[in-house]
Amino acid sequence: MKALIENKRICFVGAGAMAEAILSGLLDHKIVKPGQITVTNKEDRFRLDELVYNFGIVADRTQRYTSIQEADILILAMKPKDLKQALLDIREWSRPDQLFLSVVAGVSTATISHLLGHSAPVIRTMPNTSAVVGLSATGMCLGANVREEHVRLARTIFESIGLVFITEEEKLDAITGLSGSDPAYVYFLVEAMIKGGMDVGLSYEEARKLTLQTVLGAATMLNETGEDPAVLREKVTSPNGTTARGLEVLRRYQFEEGVRECIKQATQRSKELGQMLSINAENDKDEHVPLASRNDGKS
Repeated sequence: MKALIENKRICFVGAGAMAEAILSGLLDHKIVKPGQITVTNKEDRFRLDELVYNFGIVADRTQRYTSIQEADILILAMKPKDLKQALLDIREWSRPDQLFLSVVAGVSTATISHLLGHSAPVIRTMPNTSAVVGLSATGMCLGANVREEHVRLARTIFESIGLVFITEEEKLDAITGLSGSDPAYVYFLVEAMIKGGMDVGLSYEEARKLTLQTVLGAATMLNETGEDPAVLREKVTSPNGTTARGLEVLRRYQFEEGVRECIKQATQRSKELGQMLSINAENDKDEHVPLASRNDGKS
């Protein structure tokens, strides 16, 4: 699949942490060369300079629409609140034969197609911040007009930052609430464990090292043994032992209920964000630029 992408030009619309993680994965795995990647954003020129310095890519500081026109693949990597205006800004310069990959939380492929106003294939994805270390879990769903070639291209890009699985679009909000947001929940747990270690006499560094190794070991056990987490938990828990005492406290504080509710609420928020943007897109007075008046990709 690498050969499929080796001559493709990729433009990131948005230059935040996720854009950096993806382009880093592409370059680290030598899937594309730096000169094939262009990054553009609305205002932050310092950020573009930083990415150019760190990765040797091309930053579009003055001819944004040229980079949009010339791209084979456009990766939408802005915040949800900025998506509508960004697409309205670039749609006259985009083409139906380009592939659009979205990492924007909560926004449906139909909404993106509506804002573009043409029939370009759109693939929606939800990576998480573990992409920075190549360990993202990325859910992916396919919009209208997506062909097998587009799927292979998308998989090649996102497998450079971790695991990819294709699912139905109605599950993307749940994936956002779980794997998209879960790194933050794990970090919150780690924070609490470190503070707990310090409460019982360990230094910050001692508590941190022990906690990180414990979390890494538990995740590795789950992955390599394939056992149900409840089974592994029971194996660690001796009757009337130290682990049992700790679990009693977590149950008393409704730990499981809290985690499950937090995932439900994050999922609901993803749905709300998508609904708000969808409504705004439908109410947009300047809905579609007629295809006949668009740039057809010819100079």
